[in-house]
Amino acid sequence: MTIQDTPEEWTVTATETPFRGNKTSVRTDEVVMPDGTVARRDYQVHPGSVAVLALDDEGRVLVLRQYRHPVRQKLWEIPAGLLDVPGENPLHAAQRELYEEAHVKAEEWHVLTDVYTTPGGCDEAVRVFLARDLSEAEGERFEVSEEEADMELARVPLDELVRGVLAGELHNNCLVVGVLALNAAVASGGVGVSGLRPADAPWPARPFEG
Repeated sequence: MTIQDTPEEWTVTATETPFRGNKTSVRTDEVVMPDGTVARRDYQVHPGSVAVLALDDEGRVLVLRQYRHPVRQKLWEIPAGLLDVPGENPLHAAQRELYEEAHVKAEEWHVLTDVYTTPGGCDEAVRVFLARDLSEAEGERFEVSEEEADMELARVPLDELVRGVLAGELHNNCLVVGVLALNAAVASGGVGVSGLRPADAPWPARPFEG
């Protein structure tokens, strides 16, 4: 048996959107179950996101600390942001986020992993990139506001982040997934960093043009 997620779509007999926000909305679908019953499913409709695990020549990961109001915590995270334009190339979005949040550019890019953040209640898909060969970006720093005005930046060894994840000290999903995926790739004789997918690999969850 092949262990692989597969596309499937059950019949929806009715749908409505009781809430529309600035970037996301909430949808209610009536879905036909395998036994013939119809169940209501509420979920957040999300444009999708990208995240960047930026690794420098000393094996340190670029992380930032930001206040997240829903969980009432300051979380250590990796640079990330929304896919603001439908069909936007996720690599271009990731490069933009790395520049805006850290004023850094990278010459080498790979797809590290693709995830659904909370598939039971939200259709958000995130593509996590690995960025290497880092350097300071040219020009003035991007002007930040709101929560980002209080943001802190640091470079932390990968091993220390792995320890923090497993100790329950770090909780941001993109950081956790990215750090553990990179650690697994580095430790794997069969995959390794060189075996990761190219930066322009297809992404069925959020199809894009070149």
